[in-house]
Amino acid sequence: MDVSAKESMVRQVRRRWRDREAPDGDFIVFADGSLTVMDLLRMRAHDRPDDPRAEEWHWIEALRATEWSTESWVEVDSALATHAHAGSRAWAGESAHHGSIGWVALTRDDEEHTLEWLAVSNWSNPFNDVTLDDTEVTAVSTAGRIWTFPRTEPQKVRITEDPAHPRPCR
Repeated sequence: MDVSAKESMVRQVRRRWRDREAPDGDFIVFADGSLTVMDLLRMRAHDRPDDPRAEEWHWIEALRATEWSTESWVEVDSALATHAHAGSRAWAGESAHHGSIGWVALTRDDEEHTLEWLAVSNWSNPFNDVTLDDTEVTAVSTAGRIWTFPRTEPQKVRITEDPAHPRPCR
């Protein structure tokens, strides 16, 4: 990608964030203009297919792009939670664009809330709680699932089971 195209992508990402918009789909958008396409996989235990406590969720990186386009964008202006720590701010909320979907963002805690990354998942419930520490952004969905994003590699997110339905000890 040539320098001017890269700068154009970075400007577009910054403008869309200021307008509180994100690509429609399962993505992580980075401030450097790159985009990670993600797949959310739900796996169930074969012996308990109707038991939500037997579910395991994995959000895996499908591909990473430095040059990309999207047909549509969703609004991410409904922030339901925010938490500041050491010069950064985590955000969590919902987009009601195609139903209620969840999003999480990490920004600098400056006047413009300069974007570092933004994760959107069409398969997640909205996020209504978020915390931030030196290494992780932790967001809790309205379904109770806990998503833990490493600050520097959010595509390596871990999703734990619903705390309202803990798994039985084995």
